Amino acid sequence: MARFTFTRLQYTSGNWDVDQRMPANLLHSLAEYTTIDLDPRERVVPLASTGVFDARFAYMAGHRLVEFTAGERANFVRYVRGGGFVFADDCNHDVDGLFARSFEAQMAALFGPEALQKLPKGHELYRAFFDFPDGPPTTGLELNGWGDDLVHDYLKAIVLDGRIAVLYSNKDYGCEWDYDFRNKRFLAVDNTRFGVNIVAYAMTA
Repeated sequence: MARFTFTRLQYTSGNWDVDQRMPANLLHSLAEYTTIDLDPRERVVPLASTGVFDARFAYMAGHRLVEFTAGERANFVRYVRGGGFVFADDCNHDVDGLFARSFEAQMAALFGPEALQKLPKGHELYRAFFDFPDGPPTTGLELNGWGDDLVHDYLKAIVLDGRIAVLYSNKDYGCEWDYDFRNKRFLAVDNTRFGVNIVAYAMTA
């Protein structure tokens, strides 16, 4: 298996640099639970640069406008069609929020209005490492009534050639996991385990 690098996409619009402690937290979980060869540092890459094509996995997040430049649009399409995997997380966890509306509009413009579809709960993503028989785990932010006051019981995805190319979450996993990894000892169940599934799937699909 190739070496895993947590690559964050820097895009011109919006606030791409939210949840700054999340990558280190997820990398800690990957080291604890798996044998995946890891780069221990987050890598930030401008979406408009050629550096994005060196990544097997890419992450993007925010809660403001997503409006790609021409170069960002071209690279995003080339990257995912070339075998790359993007995990996009709305840190506002709101289906009618600005990030949600603008990101989904971008995906419709790039891949077609029907490209982004609800991911069934039986998808292999939910058993790629840990078993999540009920689909995506709920975040504490949803339960606390932030955003649209809904618990989203699904994720969305763009599937190309039988594999998830873009995984899209309204659940705000990024902010859920945005804490010092040493604080996991206070949790009854490690809430970053689903992130391990996402990476495991991205590295093997």
